[in-house]
Amino acid sequence: MTDETTNDTGPAAPGGVPDADRHAAKMAKKKAARDKIMATKTGEKGLVIVHTGKGKGKSSAAFGMIFRMIAHGMPCAVVQFIKGGMETGERTLITERFGDLCQFHTMGEGFTWETQDKARDIEMAQAAWTKAKELIRDENIRMVLLDEINIAIRYDYIDAGEVVAFLTTQRPEMTHVVLTGRNAHSDLIEIADLVTEMELVKHPFRSGVKAQKGVEF
Repeated sequence: MTDETTNDTGPAAPGGVPDADRHAAKMAKKKAARDKIMATKTGEKGLVIVHTGKGKGKSSAAFGMIFRMIAHGMPCAVVQFIKGGMETGERTLITERFGDLCQFHTMGEGFTWETQDKARDIEMAQAAWTKAKELIRDENIRMVLLDEINIAIRYDYIDAGEVVAFLTTQRPEMTHVVLTGRNAHSDLIEIADLVTEMELVKHPFRSGVKAQKGVEF
């Protein structure tokens, strides 16, 4: 005796059509629509990418892209605007194993409340920006990460208008530039091709947990 609600493809949904067949038909329709959309996306260009917001993960996500570049054998570079002398896992890995593909420049000396010397902070930020422009102009370098430049702009160590003008007029056509840090300037967001805001929902620091190796650095 045959159970009319089931067959070899699984239980039937209302109407007698098996769930597996309904799912396959739905996914086929979705794939066709997706393929149609993707067929229109044929262009390539260098992107201005902004990671901002109060949540954790801005630099981590940016370094993920840097490691993708390295994996594809594509030259890239990192300029850190705020971070100081503390060793980080990503810097150690890149400088020790991938220095031939990725230049790494830690130009900051820590957050301004640590240095307590605004003039020195401005001087270091300006030096970092000069290095960043040099790297971006090099057409052989496919991606440049400007880590925490948004903070330097927020503190007026670097002029936002100058950064925007440079990225829109002097960046090579196929060069990607990633800018990280909280409170990204509205003018940067305006010219960016991709903007992601990390939202803070919960953080262990609020529960008395310090920054830990492998998670924060």
